[in-house]
Amino acid sequence: MKPTRRKTLVDSEPRSLPLTSSMPGWNDRPSSMWRTHSQLGGGRRRHFWLFCGLVVLIIFLITHPASDYLPNNSATTASPKIKWAEPPTLEKLKQWERDLPQHDLELPFPEGKTGRYVKFSNQVKRLGWNNALNEILMNTHLAYESKRAYVFQPYVWKEEHYSWPQAVYRNHESLPHTPLNAIISGPSAGGSWDVGDDAPRSISEEWFDVVCPRKERRIINTREVKPVIGWADGIDVFNHWKKILHDAPERCIEIEPEHYKKDFYPQTFDLWLWGSNRVRSLWPVFSQSPTSRLLGPSPIVLSAVERNAYLFNPRGPRPEHPVSRSPYDRMLAIHARRGDFKEACLHLAKWNSTFYSWNLLEELPDAFTPPPGGKEGENTPENIEKYLEHCLPQFDDIVAKVRDSRFDYLRQSKAGHRTLDVLFLLTNAKGEWLEQLKATLREDGWHTIVTSKDLELDQEQTEVNMAVDMEIARRAAVFVGNGWSSFTSNIIHKRLVDGKEPISCRFY
Repeated sequence: MKPTRRKTLVDSEPRSLPLTSSMPGWNDRPSSMWRTHSQLGGGRRRHFWLFCGLVVLIIFLITHPASDYLPNNSATTASPKIKWAEPPTLEKLKQWERDLPQHDLELPFPEGKTGRYVKFSNQVKRLGWNNALNEILMNTHLAYESKRAYVFQPYVWKEEHYSWPQAVYRNHESLPHTPLNAIISGPSAGGSWDVGDDAPRSISEEWFDVVCPRKERRIINTREVKPVIGWADGIDVFNHWKKILHDAPERCIEIEPEHYKKDFYPQTFDLWLWGSNRVRSLWPVFSQSPTSRLLGPSPIVLSAVERNAYLFNPRGPRPEHPVSRSPYDRMLAIHARRGDFKEACLHLAKWNSTFYSWNLLEELPDAFTPPPGGKEGENTPENIEKYLEHCLPQFDDIVAKVRDSRFDYLRQSKAGHRTLDVLFLLTNAKGEWLEQLKATLREDGWHTIVTSKDLELDQEQTEVNMAVDMEIARRAAVFVGNGWSSFTSNIIHKRLVDGKEPISCRFY
């Protein structure tokens, strides 16, 4: 029999929300938390409610300073416990980026001094890694389809998420920057395309200043393009930008943002798109693109995964049937943030928000449809409880979801030879609540249980700890995430591109 859900709830303490950054957006917050075009209607009524919602949100954020918003970069809190007084220098990696072979003026077209390039200076900064990653990947894909080289940039952290205080930032930076190649590898970070593909390789923004001096650039401000696109479907937004970039005769193009007072989300692919069903139309081509297929973890992230692989070795009894020797093939990874985003979930409920980005794909199980009965800016108590059940699952809900996800995954095994007995808890929980959860899950046959806090990371690996969590969850046989989370969405992206079954990608 399929296990049943228990209804007892264990409350968690809410915390307040952070102040907005000075950049046009917030940390890893899906635009879906505010009503999308399709949800708000059209014309003056839509603009009135968008304006009201934005005003309410700004007031809410200003009056609720403190901790991270849903969803965060990783399962852990903003700053993991660190053993080093200062961050790593990463100087060798920075020099390696400078020395990329495509950084050569004498290379033949489509690279070198005759190549075609595009820099997206409107990319988000001071936001959570997964908001940044969404945009990095889609902008790379757009540049590729436009026959231009993408210009990659360092990741600029939101200060609260960085593992070290401002007093020790590298080179006395005002904001912490991490080289992109410390976090990911692949074409977006200057890696090669497929064999035989003559597309120009991505270059660093430092080299862009050499190969495309300011006087040789065409500047396109987003105010020249975005009003024309409006609330078009995702693929139409993409194709509109593609035509502009492909047809432009200028060798060097830089996309600059409209002022945030006129467009609070001036990105090419903005949060209004990522948080609506309009994003779905981008998936068929994007998921098969070399940008997606060739995306990988950085060597630093890989070294962290390999260093901690022994923790996941199965410790339980030998299965009765042949099973994989890889612990990842026997792993269920679950994203279980606690306590610090209840108010965010309540705000999602208030605006009847949809899931975020690739979590909206129709082939995935556990789809969430905003329940009827609410109005713009308010919702019924019954609907709010429904949102909290999915956005802020309680103790017994988590246990039940683990049971259900394992049952469904094993049931679909054609040969009946699957086993799930390794559990990875991507969580910021600690203390008695976490120990009780682990004890309850052990009773259900999870003989090997590892949490994010169990991972041993060196200085460089600590710098990119959020990507370590993501890589392990990507490899797991089953992953359970939060449908409103960009962290979850980017894991889902890679799992599906890797060929994982939709039944292995679950939401609360």
